[in-house]
Amino acid sequence: MGTFSVREVTQYIHELFDADSVLSDVRVRGEVSNLTKAASGHWYFSIKDAKAQLRCVMFRGRAQYVRLDVKAGDEIIVQGRISVYDARGEYQLYAESIEAVGGVGDLHAQFEALKAKLDAEGLFDADRKREIPVFPRRIGIVTSPTAAAYQDMLNVFRRRFPMLEIILSPTLVQGAEAPRQIVAALTRLNSLAALDIVIVARGGGSLEDLWCFNDEAVARAIAACGVPVISGIGHEIDFTIADFVADLRAPTPSAAAELATPNRDDLLLDLDRMDQTLNGAFGGGLRDKQGKLRQSQGRLGYVSPARTIEQLREQLASLRRLLRGSAFGRLERLGDRLQTNARLLDGADPRRILARGYAIVSDEAGTVVRSAREVQQNQRLGVRFREDQIKVRVEN
Repeated sequence: MGTFSVREVTQYIHELFDADSVLSDVRVRGEVSNLTKAASGHWYFSIKDAKAQLRCVMFRGRAQYVRLDVKAGDEIIVQGRISVYDARGEYQLYAESIEAVGGVGDLHAQFEALKAKLDAEGLFDADRKREIPVFPRRIGIVTSPTAAAYQDMLNVFRRRFPMLEIILSPTLVQGAEAPRQIVAALTRLNSLAALDIVIVARGGGSLEDLWCFNDEAVARAIAACGVPVISGIGHEIDFTIADFVADLRAPTPSAAAELATPNRDDLLLDLDRMDQTLNGAFGGGLRDKQGKLRQSQGRLGYVSPARTIEQLREQLASLRRLLRGSAFGRLERLGDRLQTNARLLDGADPRRILARGYAIVSDEAGTVVRSAREVQQNQRLGVRFREDQIKVRVEN
């Protein structure tokens, strides 16, 4: 059998403790004693019963979220892991959370009591739940600006609905000061105009981590909010009073961001389908109307005033041609008749007769004498030849 150093033995025991699944996450009930709250924020104490005691330490990172006023003599339940403190060779309970035992100090009892109270007042009623706007323009967020949950939500907003305006109302989301800050953050957002939705969000954690959302003042501030409120607190299995009061509960902060916004890609697909439907409807209707328009234009062409005028113009031109032809024919015929009459007149011209040796006898009145019986003795007559004329007197 070999010889071991103190460190080696202590390290061996340490590893045995850490390998034990029961000791890695244990809940121990006992009475508080030897409590010291150091200036560093760490708590050092023991819990004991009638037969044993267990040393405990709770570091500042966890102690700041304890809502109980822990003091010596209190009976509490401490949750954490048991391991070895090598420097002293002592095992101790490294506390993660503390609950009071029994009475209103028990967290579960407090939860149920507040839930029953607010439910009796109607704050959980379905008929007071408001519809979430389909196309929000401005969303207010109540959460910690340094939390991963906030960045997760921003990523969802950028992916789904990038034209959205986000207004952060920062607050603590864990610890004793968180409820007051959450109420103040909600009040700030409630004073803003044109806000469409408020999201109250926090990532997952233990019951103690989420306890600020089981605060009555926080619940009433959510109920008094002027716009619909979506809660996105913890994981899917976590429920808080804020979830019951909110208009809509989301299982996670990212899910809250999705429930608050439409999906841009889905909207684009819907618009594309609508565009195709409208183009098909209007295109078919337009082609039908164009066909009917061409038919109407064809029919209108037969009764169009312009067509009638053109037809009348053609008729007028035809009549003019007919009239011109008719007038010219008649003039030609009249010309022929005129020439014939002119020849006849020329043949009957007295001067031509006189030129052949004939003469015209007339009395003093100019009346042509056609017979000797028409004259008397001593009557003066005029005899006209072709070129000249003479005066004569009848002797017998």
